[in-house]
Amino acid sequence: MIKKLSGLLKRDRSSAPSRRARLQLDMTGLAVYAIGDVHGCHDELLALESRIATDAAGIEARKLIIMLGDYVDRGPASSQVVDHLLTEPPQGFERICLAGNHELMMLEALDRSMSLREWNDMGGDTTLRSYGIDYDHLSRVCSPDEQVEVIRAAIPATHMAFLRSLPILVDSPAYLFVHAGIRPGVELKKQVDHDLLFIRSEFLDNAHLLDKWVVHGHTPVERARLEGRRLNLDTGAYRTGRLSAARIWGNKGRILTV
Repeated sequence: MIKKLSGLLKRDRSSAPSRRARLQLDMTGLAVYAIGDVHGCHDELLALESRIATDAAGIEARKLIIMLGDYVDRGPASSQVVDHLLTEPPQGFERICLAGNHELMMLEALDRSMSLREWNDMGGDTTLRSYGIDYDHLSRVCSPDEQVEVIRAAIPATHMAFLRSLPILVDSPAYLFVHAGIRPGVELKKQVDHDLLFIRSEFLDNAHLLDKWVVHGHTPVERARLEGRRLNLDTGAYRTGRLSAARIWGNKGRILTV
């Protein structure tokens, strides 16, 4: 979701229509806060936003929050997280929400290109509970097609539109913000959406080949840290209770964790 970003963003017009949007960002004079995987941890997100607001109080610049995807699944409050991201960002900030692989899997399950059982095995059961649905009970009393219809009826249309609208990356001259990572050695315009949402070892093991700083999540780590030219902000909030962000301002970085 993109709030009030006139003059800062451009769309990559070379993107194929079937791909999610790819955004180009002018970070000149901009303080950016990137937030790692939320996974239904609503309380932790509110706490981190409060910490960010305090940190940014002394910065005289435009301020942008970039959410790195995976708002749903595994944690207890996915629907509340989406509701929150549909509201205005914290006062004095603008916000971009990127897609994560769990948003994609949720849509695929509801569009019947992935089984509901497979999605539930990846953490979808907690998402459904946040919308008031007990999947185990539903699967006993309804056919697969009926299950999908019941679930779709329970999820607000605004939530579905939000999930479908999420761009897949934000690119700037020095920094790239993306959920999972990129395939080193491949031009950005030739990167495929699946890699941007799912890639692991080919990206994680080759950070020395990157030509710009890549800020990402997707693969949980004990603490947010730099490795080579990549910064991983997924600190496994749904199991550790720790949600992390990075502030990039004046070519300097700072990690914030709650």
